[in-house]
Amino acid sequence: MRRPRALRCGRGMHSLRVKLTLANVALLAIGIVAATAVSLVGMRHYLLDQIDTQLIKTRDSIAGTGLTLRKLDSLSALSFLRDRMAPGESDEESTADTVFTAVDSTGRPVSLFGVPPTAAQSDLAEAVRDPHALTLAAGPGDVSMRGASYRVTATRLGDGTYVLMATSTEALHQGITKALKLDLAVGTLLLALLACLTLFSVRRRMRPLEDMVETSSAIAEGDLTRRVPSSRETSLEVEQLRLALNSMLHQVEAAYRTRERSAGQLRRFVADASHELRTPLSAIRGYLQLYDQGMLREPEERKRAWDRMNGEVDRMGRLVDELLTLARLDQRPELRLRNVDVSRLVRDAAEDLRAQQPDRPVAVHADGTMLVRADESGLRQVLGNLVANVRTHTPAEVPVRLGVERVDGIVRLSVRDEGPGLTSEDAARVFDRFFRAGGGAGSGLGLAIVQGVVRAHGGEVTVHTAPGEGLDVRVELPTRPKSCV
Repeated sequence: MRRPRALRCGRGMHSLRVKLTLANVALLAIGIVAATAVSLVGMRHYLLDQIDTQLIKTRDSIAGTGLTLRKLDSLSALSFLRDRMAPGESDEESTADTVFTAVDSTGRPVSLFGVPPTAAQSDLAEAVRDPHALTLAAGPGDVSMRGASYRVTATRLGDGTYVLMATSTEALHQGITKALKLDLAVGTLLLALLACLTLFSVRRRMRPLEDMVETSSAIAEGDLTRRVPSSRETSLEVEQLRLALNSMLHQVEAAYRTRERSAGQLRRFVADASHELRTPLSAIRGYLQLYDQGMLREPEERKRAWDRMNGEVDRMGRLVDELLTLARLDQRPELRLRNVDVSRLVRDAAEDLRAQQPDRPVAVHADGTMLVRADESGLRQVLGNLVANVRTHTPAEVPVRLGVERVDGIVRLSVRDEGPGLTSEDAARVFDRFFRAGGGAGSGLGLAIVQGVVRAHGGEVTVHTAPGEGLDVRVELPTRPKSCV
């Protein structure tokens, strides 16, 4: 039984679909983290730069006036600073966004605008341990007061007093934290959406691969005719793989069919050979038993038995020789190639036929010289078998025509008789081993040997026949064989 598609195409975390999804999600997660980090760092740098610019501007303004603490205290024009920078002791002082205080050279806070230092101002003074170093710094620094972060800078007045100015950065950090949470929420949503889309897309794109798995499973179960179907949801690489797999499956099926056909032919060949050899052996065994039992008393009977046994031995010897010839042809022997005059071989075959059957009309069309590069003994065997086929299967008065011609670099020789001919079914099997049309005489190996020799020369042999129209066997040989197989 075929396994379900889900089991065939993916097994949990080890499936290609899950791995591709995880890879895409991981890449997007890395991109989101990198983009979030860059944006938050940029935003923090921009906001801190604004705070620092304001602090530096205020510091430079105070430093440029050359005031002392006494003058600064006596200026009524700065009363608004007292209201905003030193609002008095209250619960809101500890959370003021801006803290302004003055410290002496030892770092202790002093009264400003006639108001004692508030708790926030004292905390600022305590947080800044070295006001002098802060005045020498190029920009503001970070301090922590009551768990809150501030940016602080300082300037020195004319009498040696230091003025500290600090601005809270808590709002900045809270904004960055909120932005981070928002980015994480949006990023998580995007990752989940990407995972779903990737799973859907990969599933759709992998359908051709699933079809390949299903086709392979069907072929493994014995259905060699299955092929991978085409799909709309495919890519160039998958389509190339599909075409290559279908081509391979076609070759596998052809090879399997050829092996089955060869195995069937081999079984039939062994059975036919056993049958053909068993007949003469049975006849010889029968006569030997008659002789052993003393039943052949008359000289004529013994001579007749002897002649029959010799005939059967000759028949068996011819059959074995033909089987050996076919076996050598199957092993693709090396041919002894040389220039052979095919016209001369055709005339010799015609003379042999006239000598064996003087009453048969024989016509020959083989004038001049027709050279081919071939094995002479093999071509003589081809012509001998074709002539023997005519002599065995047609009446002695049936005319025969032997001819040879050259057409487009191909030497074509033919042996045509005007005998009874063959049906289309018999013509299709005429080159099969041990096939005899109508159960006639002969071993049924003659035309099989003809085909083997011709193919060994790189040629082709065909038959043209019909009932009542005779048999025309045509052999086409290249002038020079492409290979000696």
